[in-house]
This record gives sequence, structure tokens and C-alpha cells, in this order.
Amino acid sequence: MPNLSNIENRLPVAPLKLIVLPSMAPMGDRINRYLVEFRKYIHNDVKSDPAFQGYSEDNYKVQVDIPRFGSGESKGVIRESIRGKDVFILLDVCNHSITYPMGGYINHMSPDDHFQDLKRVIAACNGKAARINVIMPFMYEGRQHRRSSRESLDAANALTELHEMGVTNFITFDAHDPRVANATPLKGFDNFMPPYQFVKALLENEDDLLVDEEHMTVISPDEGALDRAIYFANVLGINTGMFYKRRDYSVIVGGKNPIVAHEFLGENIDSKDVIIIDDMISSGGSMLDTARQLKEMNARRVFICTTFGLFTDGLAGFDAAYEKGYFDKVITTNLTYLPPEIYSKPYFIEADMSKFIASVIDFMNHDSSMSNVLDDTERMHMILESYNARRDVDIY
Repeated sequence: MPNLSNIENRLPVAPLKLIVLPSMAPMGDRINRYLVEFRKYIHNDVKSDPAFQGYSEDNYKVQVDIPRFGSGESKGVIRESIRGKDVFILLDVCNHSITYPMGGYINHMSPDDHFQDLKRVIAACNGKAARINVIMPFMYEGRQHRRSSRESLDAANALTELHEMGVTNFITFDAHDPRVANATPLKGFDNFMPPYQFVKALLENEDDLLVDEEHMTVISPDEGALDRAIYFANVLGINTGMFYKRRDYSVIVGGKNPIVAHEFLGENIDSKDVIIIDDMISSGGSMLDTARQLKEMNARRVFICTTFGLFTDGLAGFDAAYEKGYFDKVITTNLTYLPPEIYSKPYFIEADMSKFIASVIDFMNHDSSMSNVLDDTERMHMILESYNARRDVDIY
């Protein structure tokens, strides 16, 4: 956990409580365990002080129920007092595995359903919490963040609605466009990125990487992910390139303009390992086409790093592409629901974010600067130096 001294010298805002919605239950359990472990040995000399009442607990989770009626309507019920507490609500709006009955049918919960459940739980707090913070890794309607014609501004509306309901801080990861925070400029909006977890997962699973500009490069699959690729490449000390998506703007398919071709802009990648980095895999078609073209350009290995693995069209396309040798590994976080079968795939690597989220919660509960967890550059350099030292020993 980074910069622990910044926590040891600060009082918590209020006693910490977690409200973990069903959509994020497994991750919430891991985050809870990390928080219990973090606080076991901190402030031991003053835990009898009233200011630290409830500081070190065996469990920070609050029991919450969201029962549904046969009509599909629902309500939020909090089973214990949260008066005066610093409440963190965790949910995954992309978890479509949760079902509920309605009118004799079984419905899978959509992002709209999850967002409504979030508002129900906030309403159940009845304004009694000292502070309400929402952790929503995949931002609800984050891809509908700007208006280009007569259309809705769903992400901005969602943020405005949450803050009007009393949410103080909104925490998300790898927002499709972080400028959506302009919708609520006087409220807390934190957008975290997972590059350290990507590097850690990759280095732990590959023993023979040469991380330098002669042997590796970072590729952005489109112009939207270029900032991520540039940061990643600069920290690793390697070069970057990008693909330009040429779209047919006269047609709309599945709510978006179809891609006509990918045009590569960058240096020669012959015999280099390539890391493709983006915020999400939706259907995966664009990512797989990018990987295919890189292999045709004689890339040595292709590693796909993406924050959110949605896999909306299933895994069959990835299985086929892997068999054809288009890519070598897919690294994605566990910030959103992942299909259980992906864990048996030879190409899959999970980047666990639970400890990082627990750190974010702990620092925010102490009202400590988020720069303590925002800057991963030093940690990335440290793990890279450790990897290079171990590799040199193995080689020589």
C-alpha cells in the first residue's frame, strides 16, 4: 500500500462502511478483507480515542437487500445504521449475470437496472450518512458522454442526478472521456487508471520480455486511446504508434458507424513484441483486426491490455483468433463481470484491482491526497527494474 505515513498522520473523516451491491459481491469481499488487514496495525496506540471509534473492524460491509416484486419493481433496504458513517457504495453496471423474475420471465439485469438499484440504496440512506461515495468502475453510459446531434447526454445526466441525491465523491476507472466530469465541476470526480496492474500481470506471466525500444512497442488501436498508449510507452521507455479507424459515417450499425479499415501510423514493428492498450473490449472485432494486422506486419508477439473485458459477443471470436496466432495474451482487469469460462482460456491473464480499490477507499476515508495512489510511475519503474535484474540473472 503506497505512502502509508500519509494515513498514519491523519484522522478518518468518519467511521468507514462499505455497501457492496450484488453486482460487485466477489470483488467487494476481497476489498473488505484488504481493508481489515490494512487497519489491523495502524493507530494501535490511539484506537481507544473516540475519534477512532469503529476504525479497526473485522468487517466493514453493511447488509443491504434489494428485493423485487413480481412486477419487476424493487426497493433498497439497509439493515443497519449508517448515521454519521463514511459510506462507500460499490457496483458493477456491466454485470449481466444477475437475473430477476418479472411477469413469468427471467430478466438479466441491464446497466439501467443497476443504476436504479444504486439510486434506491442512496435513497435508503435517508441523508443520515456523513458522506456518500460511489465507486463505479465502468462508468454508466460513459460512451454517451457528448452530444453531436439531437441525442441524449446520459453520462452527464447520471452524474448530475447522483450528486443532487447527495453523493460527494464519484470514483471510476479509465473513463471513456474524463471530461465528462465537467457536468458536475464542484463535486468530487476521480478517474483512476490501471497501467501498473497491467505491467505487473504481464511481467509475472512472461519470463523473456526485453522492455526497451529495440524489442517492444505500445500501440493504440485508435486515436481515442492514444493518451493511454503514450503514458504507458513513456514509463516503459519504449516507442508508440496507433491505428486510425476509418469509418463509414453514412451508416449506423448497432448504434455506431461501422469501421471500414484500420490504417497504421507508426514505426517498423518487425520482430518486436507489441502491447495494444485500450479502455475496453466490447465485441472485440476491432481489437482482433488490429492484432491480425500487427501479426501480418511481422510482430513477434501481441499482448492485448484492456481495462474492461466486456466480451459482448462471447469468446468464440477470441478462441478462433488465438488459434490462428493473431495474439498471444489478453490482460484485462476484474473491475467488471467476466464470463467464468474465460479463466480456463490459455490466453487470459487477470489484473486484480481489489487491493488498489481498497487503497483508494482507505486514503479517501482519511481525506488524504489522491496523488498518493494516482501516480503509478515510480512503482512501475521499481517492478520493471526488479524484473530486469531477475531476467539478467536467469540469462547469465
